[in-house]
Amino acid sequence: MTSPDTATLLEDAADRIADISRADLQIMLRRAALRLRNAGDISMDDDMEEALRDLSGEFGMTRNDTIRFIVREWMEKNTYLPVHNVDEDSEVDGSA
Repeated sequence: MTSPDTATLLEDAADRIADISRADLQIMLRRAALRLRNAGDISMDDDMEEALRDLSGEFGMTRNDTIRFIVREWMEKNTYLPVHNVDEDSEVDGSA
């Protein structure tokens, strides 16, 4: 069973505002503020979002980690970042 996300909790609270306690509302608003403060600024088209979801699932990574991975790979392949080359004489501990 998964716990509801912050947006769902806020929507539910808005639907029954008279029934929710002040303390619960404060907690939800603080969580929402924290999420907004830490949210990434990158938004993608729907087709790219779908591809990112699929890749994230395949890689077992979060959306943001997947974006970081893709950008790093692209920057290394296009020589914007140094590539860590392994030559024949390098120690790889059996994982080359």
